[in-house]
Amino acid sequence: MRPLWRRKFIDTTDSRHALPVAENVLTRRFAPATANTAWVCDITYIRTRSGWLYLAAVLDLFSRKMAIAQRRPPAGLLVHSDRGSQYASELHRALLTRHCLTASMSRKGNCWDNAVMERFFLKLKMECVWRRDYANHAEAIRDVTDYIISFYNNVRLHSTLGYLPPTAYERKMADIQPIEASEIT
Repeated sequence: MRPLWRRKFIDTTDSRHALPVAENVLTRRFAPATANTAWVCDITYIRTRSGWLYLAAVLDLFSRKMAIAQRRPPAGLLVHSDRGSQYASELHRALLTRHCLTASMSRKGNCWDNAVMERFFLKLKMECVWRRDYANHAEAIRDVTDYIISFYNNVRLHSTLGYLPPTAYERKMADIQPIEASEIT
């Protein structure tokens, strides 16, 4: 047996910019009643021997599923992030506007406003990333993709979801309310 250890928290958000900041519309309401109502997003870094790899992730708060490529978000969907310059950028704001999505940002220096996403990254790093020594970006991408698609979405139990994995929770809830998915798999 070997103990698992946590690395020291390192702040990677650059919120010292002059870009527009959205209001905190989510206000820590982390349990929407339906899918595609509120998403949270963030960026983290993964160390490899060939340099840093950055991972941007989007999570549906309803089922905790990572699945932006398979969703058709309705107009008005709330997209919550921290105040990082990438989320305050013109490019990101234009993307949200083009799809009629509503921006929401955490209060300055308050990681609790995006706690669900922060928790996902902690679990990803504790259960997968910190146990590996990635030789290069391709190796890290394969491993992290496998963790998210195969394990996190389909096997990992979530207390918030009645100890079901996200995919099983969505199937269970589909009888109550349909979840729209794109034709892209």
